[in-house]
Amino acid sequence: MGTHAPTTAAGRTALDAISSRPSTTLVALDFDGTLAPIVENPEDARAHPDALPALTALAPKVAAIAVITGRPAEIAVRNGGFEGARGLDHLTVLGHYGAERWEARTQKTTAPAPHPGVAAVRAELPAVLETAGGWPGVWVEEKGGRAVAVHTRRAAEPQTAFDALREPLTALAARHGLIVEPGRLVLELRPPGMDKGVALLDHVRATGAESVLYAGDDLGDLPAFAAVDKLRQDGVPGLLVCSGSTEVTELATRADLVVDGPAGVVRLLRDLAGQLG
Repeated sequence: MGTHAPTTAAGRTALDAISSRPSTTLVALDFDGTLAPIVENPEDARAHPDALPALTALAPKVAAIAVITGRPAEIAVRNGGFEGARGLDHLTVLGHYGAERWEARTQKTTAPAPHPGVAAVRAELPAVLETAGGWPGVWVEEKGGRAVAVHTRRAAEPQTAFDALREPLTALAARHGLIVEPGRLVLELRPPGMDKGVALLDHVRATGAESVLYAGDDLGDLPAFAAVDKLRQDGVPGLLVCSGSTEVTELATRADLVVDGPAGVVRLLRDLAGQLG
């Protein structure tokens, strides 16, 4: 695909499979940092303005499209402009790392009951943050009762605050049966058992996909990258795409193709839709 040529043999094999059999391909994407630019306030995040047209153009040509995100599904649906969008009947949004499921076909979300540890962590969090140094500018994001995220992007020294808070927040999470998911200047306390890799593998099985493209930008996407590696071992071609940034570089070293942030992801999707005719 011109400038979108994978740099690895496995990536080239996957792109060939996607191009020759698009109707058996699952296209799966992270939201923040991949479809939507990272912003200081996550509530202000919106999908790139060309994301919806690109997805709408690609959707009829592939088996399914999934957005896999740590956000509540309804927030990703709202911020992506997916609700009621024509041409996206086979879109699924897997929120909270797959714990929530929104189907474009039904416009409904299904989810299990929240983990009780989340409420316990929320109650203790202010005291833990104060004991850890206070860190002016650090703020807490409620994630629909299913997770709590501590953001350090607004602190005077964001990375220093992130590093200082990681250990006490990990201890707090462990006391209540949760785990800490690190991201781009954010530490999310959430229930164990689900991650983007588990969600991706489950969705591949559910759709019967015979090839997969996954695009992500952050540490939380590493399990999905590992899932694609497993699929490759099982004979399912997979293309790993990194939405590149200067904040997280781990994904770039694992990816078959690195693009320039959400704008680059959108161009890739648009060009792929055009190539598939």
